[in-house]
Amino acid sequence: MSQQTANSSLINLAQPRLGAKVVHATDDFFADKSRLILPADPVFIPNKYDENGKWMDGWESRRKRVSGHDHCTIKLGSPGTVEQIEVDTSHFTGNFPPAASVEACLYDGDIPPENQKWTNIISKVELQGDSNIVLKTENSGSFSHLRLHIYPDGGVARLRAYGRIARDWSDFDKNKQIDLAALELGGRPLGCNNQHFGVPENLIAPGKGINMGDGWETRRRREPGHDWAVLALAHPGVIEEILLDTKHFKGNYPDRFFLQGTMCQGLSDEEILQQAQDWPILIEQQKCEADTEHHFKLSNSQAVSHVRLNIIPDGGVSRLRLLGHIV
Repeated sequence: MSQQTANSSLINLAQPRLGAKVVHATDDFFADKSRLILPADPVFIPNKYDENGKWMDGWESRRKRVSGHDHCTIKLGSPGTVEQIEVDTSHFTGNFPPAASVEACLYDGDIPPENQKWTNIISKVELQGDSNIVLKTENSGSFSHLRLHIYPDGGVARLRAYGRIARDWSDFDKNKQIDLAALELGGRPLGCNNQHFGVPENLIAPGKGINMGDGWETRRRREPGHDWAVLALAHPGVIEEILLDTKHFKGNYPDRFFLQGTMCQGLSDEEILQQAQDWPILIEQQKCEADTEHHFKLSNSQAVSHVRLNIIPDGGVSRLRLLGHIV
């Protein structure tokens, strides 16, 4: 186990927009367990109190006066491999837990039974108040649930579980058209040249963008060139239709875009990123408009596993849908 920086090419499997939810807590007297996985950064609001005491943005149990410790259970949005755990105690100072550990299991349901077998993925580790720690997990299996243990009590602002969605494609109907890049199916960002205002993961998130912050947006480019983001498809396939949505982006949408793609096998994410600028073009430069869904059909497209979205010169895109069939 080692502390590190969160890997931006991994997906937070514990995010509500994928269907993740906190399904159980031994105690959440001071702060509701559901706040533990909220997507927004935790905040502190001075002088905000509720009927139980100071309002805190996270999960907080009462002061334990008996033996034992508190824990809560999170159902992930989709089963998957969990490679990193982030424990954030922002704004918890005199009320943070001195230590924590994390277990995981694979269970088809909301709340695992008492006799459920759990696997340790983060051994007991010391925590600090008002801080953030990212830890590499100790087991590479596929899991559906996490159980965060805090010793003995206290408050945690956020828990993130970074990994990759694990999906069995063996019996999937290859005649069914799907969004090949969909986050909920296992699509993920590999990298981009800039994400100053919004991350590329938002491009492939479920549903419509809720505001301008719920998209991929780069800073204003002041030098030659253009911005780009590379995505791994959930499964290799043939892209038949492209939907590029600039919803909410009005004075800051890209002037144009084009899409590249190829089949990558046996390469690391770093190697894929290095070669992406030379991939074949799937669709030539197309003019963009503000706050608009742009639809395009492709013909004679080759099977691809990865794509590179290029926006010229910069700006924001809300969603990218790549409709097609798996191969």
